[in-house]
Amino acid sequence: MSAHDTPTGAVRRKRADAVRNTETVLEAAKAVFAESGVDAPMREIAARAGVGVGTIYRNYPQRSDLIVAVFRRELDATAAEADRLLSEYPPAQALRSWAQSLARFVATKRGFASALHSGDPAYQPLPAQFLGVLAPKVQAILDAGAADGTIRSDIRADDLIRALSRLADDPADPDDRATGMTDVLLDGLIVVAPLEG
Repeated sequence: MSAHDTPTGAVRRKRADAVRNTETVLEAAKAVFAESGVDAPMREIAARAGVGVGTIYRNYPQRSDLIVAVFRRELDATAAEADRLLSEYPPAQALRSWAQSLARFVATKRGFASALHSGDPAYQPLPAQFLGVLAPKVQAILDAGAADGTIRSDIRADDLIRALSRLADDPADPDDRATGMTDVLLDGLIVVAPLEG
């Protein structure tokens, strides 16, 4: 083995550690942004993640890089949740549960509001990505519900996502009121199946 060779196991461990660090940093950044806003000191995020500040700057040279990474991570998780729910539950139940996941994501996104509306070009693609990533997943739930007769067939995913997002994005409303209005909206889409027996 030459001096430049590295055992395969060591490479794998290094990669696994890097992935873990990335996830830890993004989770810490999400929490700190929610608590202190997107202008929170990087050292606060580093301390929460248990890494050095240099580790963050090495992966995210600009603050906007970190904000975008957190946004995309949460967006991908919300999309994956739609897939998981549809695979495990009837469409109507999957839709109701997914609406709660979207509300959590919107609450996280609210902490980024000052950055996302700052005019920084780094954030310009995010609104289109928001719908572009989520709409196909939600449409699959809607199509499944239309096929089994439990969800109206005239609803488009992008319209529903916009409506649910607006309900969840009003910081003046208490959480229980927003949840209640979400239920009212979904009650209008979901067809009540007749009781068997």
